[in-house]
Amino acid sequence: MASATLIVCCGLPGVGKSAASAHLTERLSGVRYRSDVIRKQLFPDPEYTAAETAATYDELLTRARADLEAGSAVVLDATFKTKRLRDRAATVARESNAAFEVVHVVCDPDVVETRIENRTDSVSDADLRVHYLVKESFESIERDHVVIDNSNSLDATRRQLDRSMLGLVPSRL
Repeated sequence: MASATLIVCCGLPGVGKSAASAHLTERLSGVRYRSDVIRKQLFPDPEYTAAETAATYDELLTRARADLEAGSAVVLDATFKTKRLRDRAATVARESNAAFEVVHVVCDPDVVETRIENRTDSVSDADLRVHYLVKESFESIERDHVVIDNSNSLDATRRQLDRSMLGLVPSRL
């Protein structure tokens, strides 16, 4: 088994990727990189252009590669809405001799709407309009992946994550 592990937490804005990625990072004693945080480090007043998005994913994957090559577990928290972006992450894992897993976080639309409307201290700028725009362009995941339904309690999500990830890195979970 590879000593390093890369987990991509992908999904639409507001579904709970950050909650899932935080739990996985803690369970794996790993490092987490969030696209929302990296974007604002690179662009303090982001405009959400295609160039900004490309630079954000480039930096996300560069940081992941460095940690993977050092033998760490890395959890990436971003929409990863295209096959190309998910394939780039898989390539980073393969070239770093790391295990790789995609975790697709989903959530009931009514729950997402309530959560987004009630956000008060989120680093994410995504609102419902952005959620629906990303939904229209989110490409189906054509590789093996885990689906986590974050529609219920945080404890229920954590239990799903723990059950789903046990086979990936049993020495760490």
